[in-house]
Amino acid sequence: MPVTIAIEQPDTLPDPPSRVRLVLLVDDSRLQRRILRASLERWGYAVEECGSAEEALGICGDRPVDLIISDWMMPGMNGPEFCRAFRALPRDSYGYFILLTSKSETGEMVHGLDVGADEFLTKPVNANELRARIASGERILRMEHQLRERNRLLSSTLAELRGLYDAIDRDLVEARKLQQSLVRERSRRFGDSAVSLLLRPCGHVGGDLVGFFPAGEGQVGLYSVDVSGHGISSAMITARLAGLLSSTSAEQNLALDEDADGTIRVRPPEEVVEHLNRLFHEELETEHYFTILLAVVSLDSGLVRFVQAGHPYPVIQRADGRVELVGAGGLPVGLIPGASFEAGEVRLAPGDRILLASDGITECPSPSGAQLDDAGLCALMERNAAVRGEAFLEAVMDGLIGFAGRPDLPDDISAVLFEFG
Repeated sequence: MPVTIAIEQPDTLPDPPSRVRLVLLVDDSRLQRRILRASLERWGYAVEECGSAEEALGICGDRPVDLIISDWMMPGMNGPEFCRAFRALPRDSYGYFILLTSKSETGEMVHGLDVGADEFLTKPVNANELRARIASGERILRMEHQLRERNRLLSSTLAELRGLYDAIDRDLVEARKLQQSLVRERSRRFGDSAVSLLLRPCGHVGGDLVGFFPAGEGQVGLYSVDVSGHGISSAMITARLAGLLSSTSAEQNLALDEDADGTIRVRPPEEVVEHLNRLFHEELETEHYFTILLAVVSLDSGLVRFVQAGHPYPVIQRADGRVELVGAGGLPVGLIPGASFEAGEVRLAPGDRILLASDGITECPSPSGAQLDDAGLCALMERNAAVRGEAFLEAVMDGLIGFAGRPDLPDDISAVLFEFG
């Protein structure tokens, strides 16, 4: 039996809402719909109405209904059943649902909430109470709209960032190729002696650099560099250093000098590193610094003259497999203007070799966090004493991966191996 709805008009009306664009009235009583519609239109809402839940579902499928006011008791599908069906419709936005009822039992209210109703109004409807319920729905819809808009902007921003990341990733892939090209030769023989290089950045590009260069008659220069930090800025510094140390021309290689008669000779390693330190402070405005181990080897006598500027100790492996550390440490390059650096010497006998390794090797962590350290590197070299050249460096790499328990090591890995014949 229809229930009469009395509408009491509020004294003042707020401005029309901005988020509720369409209100749908669902009631089998035309009179009740007319009374509610008059109030809603007076408050500035666009209103659609229908007499059954089945018809209402058709309207909701065709138009973006923002707010529904539905009677509970209707022939056919009742209000709660309609609410459940409405919630099952595919929608881009939320729809606020108010049930009109003469029921006041708690169990019935709980059932209405269970099927998805947001608010209840008891008949006869008080206009101020109805307006308050709609205002509450307005706030919910406004927040939902803001959330959807922010999600849209977030998705759009993420798509742009994904595009930028893909572009940067492609550039970094090319940068990795270019950085690897700085080490054009991974091995070379010098008579009975041989040099082998290992360079594996932990990311696309890294801050490690290794290389060698002919250093005049009967000598070869070796260098191992580790720039602080990782990534693009560190890699750019390694590229600059490669240009300063890798050339065979005395005009381009800081480690070489040319006499008046055109003879190429090597500069003392300590002078070269002091020059690099001065150049770093005068020309490069950067917070980076780097460690370097620069060595010059005499191919006939086996004499190695080297500078250890903050780099790990050179490791000598004798022909009988014994391993020893040499060097006295020293300051990194780029920390202190005017710093001086001292050279050290060691002599290789036939069959001996020297390894210049970055701290990515000695500081490689195990799963428990313990570092390989110098002792671990020495043990690794002793286990592979019979392995030569690039195969030895690969064995060191395999040993590091086994020690770390994972293939993706946290730091750049680099090394120079010189084997004296």
